[in-house]
Amino acid sequence: MHMSCLFDVLENAAHVHGDARAVGLGDQRLTYGELHHAALGAATWLHEQGVRRGDRVAILLAQSLLTVPLLYGCARLGAPFIILHEQVRGPALDHILSDAEPFLLVGDDPAALTQARAAGARAVGVDDLVMATHAPVTDGSWAAPLAVDPVCLIYTSGSTSLPKAVVSTHDQLLFAAQAIQSQLCYRPGDVVFVCLPLSFDYGLYQLFLAALSGAAVHLAKQHEAGPVLVRSLRESSATVLPAVPSMAQNLVRMLDRFGGELPKLRLLTNTGAAMPEDVPARLRSLLPGLRIQLMYGLTECKRATIMPMDEDLRRPGSCGRALPGTEVFTVDDQGRRLPPETYGEITVRGRNVMAGYWRSPGLTDERFPRRDGLLPELRTGDYGRVDVDGYLYYSGRRDDIYKSNGFRVSGIEIETACLRIPGVDMAAVLPPNRARKEAVLFVSGLLDAYDVLKQLGAQMEQYKVPKRCEVLPNMPINHNGKIDRTALSSLLD
Repeated sequence: MHMSCLFDVLENAAHVHGDARAVGLGDQRLTYGELHHAALGAATWLHEQGVRRGDRVAILLAQSLLTVPLLYGCARLGAPFIILHEQVRGPALDHILSDAEPFLLVGDDPAALTQARAAGARAVGVDDLVMATHAPVTDGSWAAPLAVDPVCLIYTSGSTSLPKAVVSTHDQLLFAAQAIQSQLCYRPGDVVFVCLPLSFDYGLYQLFLAALSGAAVHLAKQHEAGPVLVRSLRESSATVLPAVPSMAQNLVRMLDRFGGELPKLRLLTNTGAAMPEDVPARLRSLLPGLRIQLMYGLTECKRATIMPMDEDLRRPGSCGRALPGTEVFTVDDQGRRLPPETYGEITVRGRNVMAGYWRSPGLTDERFPRRDGLLPELRTGDYGRVDVDGYLYYSGRRDDIYKSNGFRVSGIEIETACLRIPGVDMAAVLPPNRARKEAVLFVSGLLDAYDVLKQLGAQMEQYKVPKRCEVLPNMPINHNGKIDRTALSSLLD
């Protein structure tokens, strides 16, 4: 079946895998046939609310099965959806409502609905929507969206400024999902354990990868990534775990601590940050038969590179090759392409590069420049090198690289070295800024600060070792499972 818009993915899955489980949460289950029916019901309900092609719909629900037919219903109407994290409130919500100007906000929390209405937005609850997803429906006579129409806005975390929205078209989303699936090879019978929020593109895309392959998605609550992770994986019969480093590290700790019956995982993927060097080896020893694929990407291009299965064993430190039909290379400060093995800013080119930032033409031109009228390139703000075989080696973020005594230092290098110190669970470096003249190292674990710095100095040049180290009982983690650097910065104020 030719697919030109997101709803085509669900329609094809319902045709090919209609009786197979599509998505579940707790005791609730939907097959692909049932999900297709519910999505048409959601589209009908949205149309009755006045939503038309091009109107934006904000979705503010706790981890819920209802989100899935609702986003597909939006896609069928050609109404770009905006999935917001369930905890978005206050100034962040006001900013998004003002910036995106959604025609409709659908929510399940009375306080959020009240705030949205106070901000002038039209906000509705979900009671009627629940009934609509179960009512008899037929596909409406609405015109299908074009491949070049926007399908969703994804707001970035806004760790250093107000959140900004990345705009994706149907064509870009489909291309990215199909290219990723061609490398990860999810299959019918897989159960993909998703405790990542659907507001995070890594979590969201699990729905599309599963639909392309006939796999099932098990939606989990955020707490299930904590001490109960191993039990949750067993009880859900999960075979695929999309992980961020903190989740993978926790899985190692829980398997070490409790053991018992092992989960049925066959594949673990990683993105969001570099995986600590020792974690893949420990996971393989604890879970015989587990395969691992490391990845690199940003919301602005979804995935940029993916390692072939277990290729990290042969190319330690790499995060893979460019997706099929795309290219990844480095450029210098003037934007000139650099030869292989040359350190520079990582740049991505291909149909996986998204349309740009919502209502931010200046920032879009800066991050998504066009060369000679060709496809836009994404300047990632990250640095690294690409070897002669096309494998990317990530060095650090633009704001991760800083000068110490005239030498260039990478916080990622320091964090990686810290994780080799026995007793250190997690590590994060805050580079110097206007208010903070020196870099600060944060670790969680059992050592004291003096021992951490002493052992760090035994691994690397002394000028790279931060002068200050703070030891925390637990590292703060944000909604997407990454280390919350904003929270760390607030500890220094």
